[in-house]
Amino acid sequence: MRRLLLLRHAKTEHDAPSGHDHDRRLDERGRRDAAAIGTWIGQHPPLPDAVLVSTAVRARQTWEIARDAIKDAVRERHRQPQVELLDELYGAEPAQLLQTIRMADVTDPARLMLIGHNPGMHELALMLTGSGDKAAKKALEDNLPTAGLAILDFATDDWSEVAFRRGTLVRFTSPKLLKQALDD
Repeated sequence: MRRLLLLRHAKTEHDAPSGHDHDRRLDERGRRDAAAIGTWIGQHPPLPDAVLVSTAVRARQTWEIARDAIKDAVRERHRQPQVELLDELYGAEPAQLLQTIRMADVTDPARLMLIGHNPGMHELALMLTGSGDKAAKKALEDNLPTAGLAILDFATDDWSEVAFRRGTLVRFTSPKLLKQALDD
């Protein structure tokens, strides 16, 4: 079994001081949301063994804040995931993202997390989902919001066999859904 966690970067400023999209940083809400989703991940093991992060500033910041929140949420010692920054995740389409996932076979983590951008991440989550939680699938159909997390399981021990429509959507959550659950 292989588990894939798809995390979209958190909310960002509208424009970077440099004027380059790649340099956009998280805004205050984005920082809070990245911490909230990191805390949730830390409270719902198993944790990722490897994390692939877009080189965009907002994706790196999302990981750094989520990583710190995961550490805070986990009481027992756990091994830190292997982290790799990848230029190719920035602006990637679903087919490119799938190719990146299949390449994880080299390091062979049981649980892999990607932190990237829409529309590619949202489209990938939808295209990988073949079955699973119907309510989660319905919620995911609308959008993969900032700091949104889709978790899919694949009935294989080989990342190179991950394919569209073969994943089981285990969970979809976001800071907004986490807040709604607390308010209920």
